[in-house]
Amino acid sequence: MSMKIAVVGLGYVGLPLSLQFTRSGVHVTGVDTDPFKVECLNAGRSYIGHVDGADISRARAGNLFEATTDFKEIRGVEAVIICVPTPLNKNREPDLSYILETARNLAPQLAPHALVVLESTTYPGTTEGELRSELEKGSGKMAGRDFFIAFSPEREDPANDRMAMAEIPKVIGGFTPACLDRAKALYSRAFKSLVPVSSCRVAEAAKLLENIFRGVNIALVNELKMVYAAMGIDVWEVIEAAKTKPFGFMPFYPGPGLGGHCIPIDPFYLTWKAREFDQGTRFIELAGEINTAMPRYVLERTVAALNARQKSVKGSRILIVGLAYKPNVDDERQSPSYLLMDWLHEKGAKVDYHDPHIPVIRRTREHPHWAGVRSIFWDATVLRTYDVAIIATHHSAICFRELAEWVECIVDTRNAMAGIQTRPGQVWKA
Repeated sequence: MSMKIAVVGLGYVGLPLSLQFTRSGVHVTGVDTDPFKVECLNAGRSYIGHVDGADISRARAGNLFEATTDFKEIRGVEAVIICVPTPLNKNREPDLSYILETARNLAPQLAPHALVVLESTTYPGTTEGELRSELEKGSGKMAGRDFFIAFSPEREDPANDRMAMAEIPKVIGGFTPACLDRAKALYSRAFKSLVPVSSCRVAEAAKLLENIFRGVNIALVNELKMVYAAMGIDVWEVIEAAKTKPFGFMPFYPGPGLGGHCIPIDPFYLTWKAREFDQGTRFIELAGEINTAMPRYVLERTVAALNARQKSVKGSRILIVGLAYKPNVDDERQSPSYLLMDWLHEKGAKVDYHDPHIPVIRRTREHPHWAGVRSIFWDATVLRTYDVAIIATHHSAICFRELAEWVECIVDTRNAMAGIQTRPGQVWKA
C-alpha cells in the first residue's frame, strides 16, 4: 500500500532521508523555506556534494518526490518528519525557533491521526514539551489521541560509503505506546533495524550521548596531542600503537577543532537543560573548552613556524587547505577553518583557501563576511606564492605530495603529510 509523507527541512539530514523513503516506494513531499533548494530539487539537481543528482531525478521520474515552500501542500499526509536546524544562540543557549516555527506552520495542516516525528537534535523533553504544545495549540487536537508524535534521532554520516542509510539502526521513542507503534510502522518501510525505546526523552538523550561521547574523546586526544608534543612524542604514532589492542580501546583523532552541526553544538543542549535540574556537567564543559581552544593552538603553531623563518603573520600569505569540517564532503558548518581565517586576517595576513568540494563560500550565519570568496586554483605557480599552508581538512582529492613540493612551510593538523617525503623543518604538526 502506498504511503505519503512529508519531510520538513531539506538539508544534510532531510534530503538523504527523503530519498531513502522514496527508494522504499514512499511518496515524499519535501518542504523547505529556501526557494533555491526547491527549484534545484524539482529540476532533479542536487546542492549537496555527497547526494547524487541521479537519485533525485529517479525519485522525480517515479513521481515519488516533490519539493515545495508551501506547508499547505502537505495537507493530508500520513506522517511528517521534522529535520530543521537546532543551533545555539549568541549566549550558547538552545535555539528552538526553527522547530517551533515549523510546528506553527504544520499544525493547521495536520490530518486526523497523522504522525509527527522530530529528528532534529535537542535536549530531552522537547518533543513531548515544546513541540507537542505548539502542535496542540495550533491544531486544537490532542497528541496521543488525535495525532501522534515521536522522536527519532538522525544518524547521517556524510561521505561514509561503508554503510547504507538503510543499514543504520533507527532509534525511536514515542509519546505514548500508540505513538511508538505509528513511528515503527513508518520507519520499518525504509530501515532494516529499529531500536524502540520507552520514551521520546530516552531517544533524545541517546542522541546527545552519541555526540557527547565523540566530543569528550576528541577533546582527550586533542589535549594529549599538546601534552605529547611538549614531550617530543607524536600523538599520531601513539594512537596507531594503541589501536592495535583488540579490546577496550577505540581510536579517536585530533584536529584543528570541531566542526559540523552536531558535536560542537549538541553537548551544550544537555548542559543547558541540566541546570533546570540543578545538575552540573563539568566533564562535558571541560571537553568543550579543550576543543574550542584547538584553533588557537593551530594559530600558535603557525606563528612559531613563520617565526622560525624570520617572518611575522602580518603581511604573510597563508593558505588554508580544506574548508569543510571533515574529509570528502562540502559541509563547512561550524568549521574551525573559519576561525583560523578570521584570526589570521585580523593579524594582518593575506588569507586564501583551497577546497575541491567548496569552490565558493556560501553565506553562513556565523561567518557571512566570507561569502562569495572562491577557492584558489591548485597550481604550482599559485601555491609557491604562499609562506605557509595550514592543512585543516585531509580531502582525498588533494595531492599532499604536490603540496610538499610547492610550499616551503606546512602546518599539518591532520597528519596528512605522514609517509610523504618532506624537507627538514618543512612540516609543523599542530
